[in-house]
Amino acid sequence: MGAGFAAVPFIKSWNPSARAKLAGAPVTADISALTEGQRLVMEWRGQPIWIVKRSKAILDILPTLDGRLRDPKSENVDQQPAYVREKSPELRSLKPEISVLVGLCTHLGCSPEMKAEIRPEAFDPEWKGGYFCPCHKSRFDMAGRVFEGVPAPTNLLVPPHYYENDNTIVIGVDPKGAA
Repeated sequence: MGAGFAAVPFIKSWNPSARAKLAGAPVTADISALTEGQRLVMEWRGQPIWIVKRSKAILDILPTLDGRLRDPKSENVDQQPAYVREKSPELRSLKPEISVLVGLCTHLGCSPEMKAEIRPEAFDPEWKGGYFCPCHKSRFDMAGRVFEGVPAPTNLLVPPHYYENDNTIVIGVDPKGAA
Protein backbone atom coordinates (compact mmCIF):
# COMPACT_ATOMS: atom_id res chain seq x y z
CA MET A 1 0.00 0.00 0.00
CA GLY A 2 2.90 2.34 0.75
CA ALA A 3 4.23 1.77 -2.76
CA GLY A 4 0.86 2.88 -4.14
CA PHE A 5 1.02 6.17 -2.24
CA ALA A 6 4.59 6.70 -3.36
CA ALA A 7 3.66 6.04 -6.98
CA VAL A 8 0.94 8.73 -7.11
CA PRO A 9 3.30 11.74 -7.19
CA PHE A 10 5.51 9.93 -9.70
CA ILE A 11 2.61 9.16 -12.06
CA LYS A 12 1.19 12.69 -11.62
CA SER A 13 4.57 14.06 -12.73
CA TRP A 14 3.89 12.57 -16.19
CA ASN A 15 0.99 15.01 -16.69
CA PRO A 16 1.99 18.39 -18.12
CA SER A 17 2.33 21.06 -15.46
CA ALA A 18 0.18 24.20 -15.54
CA ARG A 19 3.24 26.05 -16.81
CA ALA A 20 3.79 23.50 -19.61
CA LYS A 21 0.11 23.67 -20.60
CA LEU A 22 0.34 27.45 -20.81
CA ALA A 23 3.46 27.11 -22.96
CA GLY A 24 1.57 24.92 -25.40
CA ALA A 25 1.79 21.33 -24.21
CA PRO A 26 -1.00 19.30 -25.81
CA VAL A 27 -4.18 18.60 -23.87
CA THR A 28 -6.40 15.55 -24.24
CA ALA A 29 -10.19 15.43 -24.02
CA ASP A 30 -12.57 12.51 -23.70
CA ILE A 31 -15.52 13.30 -25.98
CA SER A 32 -17.41 10.03 -25.47
CA ALA A 33 -20.12 11.69 -23.35
CA LEU A 34 -20.56 14.72 -25.62
CA THR A 35 -24.17 14.93 -26.83
CA GLU A 36 -25.63 16.86 -29.80
CA GLY A 37 -25.59 20.59 -29.16
CA GLN A 38 -23.25 20.25 -26.19
CA ARG A 39 -19.98 22.17 -25.84
CA LEU A 40 -16.94 21.01 -23.91
CA VAL A 41 -14.54 23.82 -22.94
CA MET A 42 -10.85 23.02 -22.53
CA GLU A 43 -7.86 25.29 -22.03
CA TRP A 44 -4.79 25.25 -24.25
CA ARG A 45 -2.10 27.95 -24.29
CA GLY A 46 -4.26 29.99 -21.94
CA GLN A 47 -7.09 30.08 -24.49
CA PRO A 48 -10.52 28.47 -24.33
CA ILE A 49 -10.94 25.60 -26.78
CA TRP A 50 -14.50 24.70 -27.71
CA ILE A 51 -15.33 21.16 -28.69
CA VAL A 52 -18.93 21.00 -29.94
CA LYS A 53 -20.98 18.08 -31.18
CA ARG A 54 -23.09 19.46 -34.00
CA SER A 55 -26.50 18.08 -34.93
CA LYS A 56 -27.48 16.86 -38.39
CA ALA A 57 -29.76 19.93 -38.69
CA ILE A 58 -26.79 22.25 -38.11
CA LEU A 59 -24.62 20.30 -40.58
CA ASP A 60 -27.38 20.58 -43.20
CA ILE A 61 -27.67 24.35 -42.68
CA LEU A 62 -23.95 25.24 -42.85
CA PRO A 63 -23.64 25.11 -46.67
CA THR A 64 -26.70 27.35 -47.05
CA LEU A 65 -25.00 30.21 -45.20
CA ASP A 66 -22.17 30.81 -47.69
CA GLY A 67 -23.76 33.96 -49.17
CA ARG A 68 -23.82 35.62 -45.73
CA LEU A 69 -20.21 34.85 -44.79
CA ARG A 70 -16.96 36.74 -45.32
CA ASP A 71 -14.79 33.63 -45.93
CA PRO A 72 -17.19 30.71 -46.53
CA LYS A 73 -14.57 28.38 -48.08
CA SER A 74 -11.98 29.10 -45.36
CA GLU A 75 -9.52 30.50 -47.90
CA ASN A 76 -7.55 32.38 -45.22
CA VAL A 77 -5.01 29.63 -44.58
CA ASP A 78 -3.86 31.17 -41.28
CA GLN A 79 -7.19 30.36 -39.62
CA GLN A 80 -6.93 26.55 -39.58
CA PRO A 81 -4.35 23.83 -40.19
CA ALA A 82 -4.01 22.80 -43.84
CA TYR A 83 -5.18 19.24 -43.11
CA VAL A 84 -8.48 20.58 -41.70
CA ARG A 85 -9.04 22.94 -44.63
CA GLU A 86 -8.25 20.22 -47.18
CA LYS A 87 -10.63 17.75 -45.52
CA SER A 88 -13.57 20.10 -45.09
CA PRO A 89 -13.29 23.84 -45.87
CA GLU A 90 -16.97 24.51 -45.11
CA LEU A 91 -17.25 22.39 -41.97
CA ARG A 92 -13.71 23.23 -40.78
CA SER A 93 -13.38 19.93 -38.95
CA LEU A 94 -11.82 16.49 -39.17
CA LYS A 95 -15.11 14.82 -38.21
CA PRO A 96 -18.26 16.49 -39.55
CA GLU A 97 -20.17 16.31 -36.28
CA ILE A 98 -17.31 17.59 -34.09
CA SER A 99 -16.16 21.21 -34.22
CA VAL A 100 -12.93 22.30 -32.52
CA LEU A 101 -12.38 26.06 -32.24
CA VAL A 102 -10.42 28.61 -30.24
CA GLY A 103 -13.21 30.38 -28.36
CA LEU A 104 -11.95 33.94 -28.84
CA CYS A 105 -13.48 36.52 -31.17
CA THR A 106 -11.02 37.55 -33.87
CA HIS A 107 -12.01 41.20 -33.39
CA LEU A 108 -10.75 42.00 -29.88
CA GLY A 109 -10.44 38.61 -28.19
CA CYS A 110 -13.76 38.54 -26.33
CA SER A 111 -15.39 35.16 -25.77
CA PRO A 112 -18.55 34.81 -27.90
CA GLU A 113 -21.67 33.11 -26.60
CA MET A 114 -22.81 29.87 -28.18
CA LYS A 115 -26.33 30.27 -29.56
CA ALA A 116 -26.73 26.87 -31.21
CA GLU A 117 -30.52 26.91 -31.53
CA ILE A 118 -31.94 27.47 -35.00
CA ARG A 119 -34.37 30.28 -34.24
CA PRO A 120 -34.72 34.02 -34.75
CA GLU A 121 -32.60 36.12 -32.40
CA ALA A 122 -32.75 39.85 -31.65
CA PHE A 123 -29.39 40.30 -33.38
CA ASP A 124 -30.39 38.23 -36.46
CA PRO A 125 -33.97 37.28 -37.34
CA GLU A 126 -32.62 34.59 -39.73
CA TRP A 127 -30.29 32.99 -37.15
CA LYS A 128 -29.30 29.41 -37.95
CA GLY A 129 -27.15 28.71 -34.90
CA GLY A 130 -23.62 29.80 -34.14
CA TYR A 131 -21.66 32.14 -31.92
CA PHE A 132 -22.51 35.73 -31.03
CA CYS A 133 -20.07 38.18 -29.45
CA PRO A 134 -22.20 40.62 -27.43
CA CYS A 135 -19.29 43.04 -26.95
CA HIS A 136 -19.23 44.31 -30.54
CA LYS A 137 -21.93 42.19 -32.23
CA SER A 138 -19.70 39.88 -34.28
CA ARG A 139 -21.38 36.66 -35.43
CA PHE A 140 -19.99 33.29 -36.49
CA ASP A 141 -21.76 30.16 -37.75
CA MET A 142 -21.41 26.74 -36.09
CA ALA A 143 -18.24 26.13 -38.12
CA GLY A 144 -16.70 29.33 -36.74
CA ARG A 145 -16.98 31.18 -40.07
CA VAL A 146 -17.47 34.94 -39.69
CA PHE A 147 -20.51 36.74 -41.10
CA GLU A 148 -20.23 39.72 -43.44
CA GLY A 149 -20.70 43.20 -41.98
CA VAL A 150 -19.42 42.52 -38.46
CA PRO A 151 -16.28 43.87 -36.74
CA ALA A 152 -14.50 40.47 -36.55
CA PRO A 153 -12.17 40.32 -39.57
CA THR A 154 -11.66 36.56 -39.82
CA ASN A 155 -13.08 33.15 -38.97
CA LEU A 156 -12.51 31.71 -35.51
CA LEU A 157 -9.24 29.80 -35.29
CA VAL A 158 -9.11 26.03 -35.52
CA PRO A 159 -6.25 24.76 -33.33
CA PRO A 160 -3.99 21.90 -34.36
CA HIS A 161 -5.56 18.64 -33.23
CA TYR A 162 -6.13 15.00 -34.04
CA TYR A 163 -8.19 12.05 -32.84
CA GLU A 164 -6.25 9.49 -30.85
CA ASN A 165 -9.29 7.21 -31.14
CA ASP A 166 -13.07 7.62 -31.56
CA ASN A 167 -13.46 9.07 -28.06
CA THR A 168 -10.22 10.98 -27.50
CA ILE A 169 -9.09 14.22 -29.09
CA VAL A 170 -5.62 15.72 -28.63
CA ILE A 171 -5.44 19.53 -28.90
CA GLY A 172 -2.18 21.28 -29.69
CA VAL A 173 -0.51 18.71 -31.92
CA ASP A 174 -0.89 17.99 -35.62
CA PRO A 175 -1.63 14.39 -36.64
CA LYS A 176 1.38 12.33 -37.57
CA GLY A 177 2.33 12.97 -41.19
CA ALA A 178 0.56 16.34 -41.41
CA ALA A 179 2.58 19.34 -42.51
